[in-house]
Amino acid sequence: MIRAIIIDDEIKSRETLNGMLSRYCKNVEIVAEADGYTTGISQIKKHQPEVIFLDIQMLDGSGFKLLEDVGEINFEVIFTTAFDQYAIRAIKYSALDYLLKPVLPEDLINAVEKVEKKQKNEGKEPNIKFLLENLKNKNNDPKKIILSTSEGMHVIEIDDIIRCESDDYYTRFFLKSGKVIMVSKTLKENEELLSVHNFIRPHKSHLVNVKYIKSFLKVDGGSIVMSDGSEIPVSRRKRETIIDLLNHL
Repeated sequence: MIRAIIIDDEIKSRETLNGMLSRYCKNVEIVAEADGYTTGISQIKKHQPEVIFLDIQMLDGSGFKLLEDVGEINFEVIFTTAFDQYAIRAIKYSALDYLLKPVLPEDLINAVEKVEKKQKNEGKEPNIKFLLENLKNKNNDPKKIILSTSEGMHVIEIDDIIRCESDDYYTRFFLKSGKVIMVSKTLKENEELLSVHNFIRPHKSHLVNVKYIKSFLKVDGGSIVMSDGSEIPVSRRKRETIIDLLNHL
């Protein structure tokens, strides 16, 4: 069983999540609930959970503030939140999970399954520290991203990513060093994070860093040549957009 604590200042939200966990995630045992920052810290220290379901906005302090002040973090965190675009982006950059209220059963099941897979791994704290650092720089987009793989976590400079390539539900990251890292996220999910860093998607299977584009070839429908020598196809509907972009570099 996975020992869990629900921390949320809305009693209805706690009741709903508790009921959903009882129904859909029978491998989760709720050992305590808390109604805010202060009681949340107390219950964590008392019960030593393996995972906490943590609301971001609470009356007596945010979930992020709780993580700053709780001390050693030896548990997984699944954030629960109404829509907060900046907070969600920061969470995604940090390879952490969140549930958007109202919580959907399939999202909850997926989040708990990820916790099960992570239980054998050590070192939850680096993700949290990375998240809190990103949140302090609210006026700037993060310069690094955590890529989580079956082997562990990789903290990567976004500027060192040459391109990304889809592999069904996985994405391969090709780095300037020549290293290739595969993560269990779709290309679309990674595009949502990287598009603000001047990444473009010339083809459904490829996402490229504009910085590393070397040339555009017009033959065979069009393709982009990257600095690592790779040749990326350009879809017909993206051709004019890519040409226009390159003309303004």
